[in-house]
Amino acid sequence: MTPPAVPSSPLRHLLTLEGMPREQLLALLDRAQHHADGHDDRQALAGTAVCTLFFEPSTRTRLSFQLAAQRLGADVLNFDVSTSSTRKGETARDTLRTIEAMGVRGFVIRHQDDGAVAALADAAAPGTALVNAGDGRSAHPTQGLLDMLTLRQAKGGDFSRLKVLIVGDVRHSRVARSDLHALQALGTGGIRVCGPRSLLPDDATLAGCTVSHDLDAALDGVDAVMMLRLQRERMDEGLVTSLDEYHRDYGLDAARLKRAAPDAVVMHPGPINRGIEITDEVADGPQSLVLQQVRNGVAARMAVLETLLRGD
Repeated sequence: MTPPAVPSSPLRHLLTLEGMPREQLLALLDRAQHHADGHDDRQALAGTAVCTLFFEPSTRTRLSFQLAAQRLGADVLNFDVSTSSTRKGETARDTLRTIEAMGVRGFVIRHQDDGAVAALADAAAPGTALVNAGDGRSAHPTQGLLDMLTLRQAKGGDFSRLKVLIVGDVRHSRVARSDLHALQALGTGGIRVCGPRSLLPDDATLAGCTVSHDLDAALDGVDAVMMLRLQRERMDEGLVTSLDEYHRDYGLDAARLKRAAPDAVVMHPGPINRGIEITDEVADGPQSLVLQQVRNGVAARMAVLETLLRGD
């Protein structure tokens, strides 16, 4: 079998999945599946330097990008904001340009501010490629890719047959936005969103989705349930009355999961607040794809780095 080609792409950076053509998204997923099947070209990025430039804490995303770059033969630099010159007042733009001057061509950037990665992309030199590893509440495109790869592995490539439910704090979730953009691009048959009114966006994010505040009803017959992490600061902001009430109304347990299709799968981007958005029996149960998502993160990020940085 001939392996899928590295996607021929006009992409200079990967900042969002919003507006990405279906064909381009599928090409990235095909290449990611190639890597998920164990086919690694360990010389693909030989001689290329990639820097993980994280201004926010991360475990899964940072480590999987490091592994992805290493498996492609790249040299990897890990930026630690706590010991960097940003503590002395250096701007993110100056940090980027300084590391660029060392010959680094690829940057994987996480930032707490919406639009920060796009602003750095505008400042980048020709030949430099940036990957958005999560900015504010705007986008987390590689999480969207790995989620679609995981869903496709479990349910096949015809997304028009699928009913997918996203549950929780969509308002503040960059993961939810990227998942929604990807599901829409792939022509998903039914996209449902459920959560408290205080945690759902009031903009165009949910256009084309069926919105509900009743989890039991929203679960009816769905093929996949994508749970979102509840950030505990939402209690301090008064957006959630209590963690117990949130779990009562929007937590997923084994009894509730029975309302979904018998072969429904459960996903979660992590880290999981066990006993709040999801119970142990579901997170660790046979329908859970949580660890498969983590494994697929490396493959999806390899596909992205190849597409942006491979010279041929």
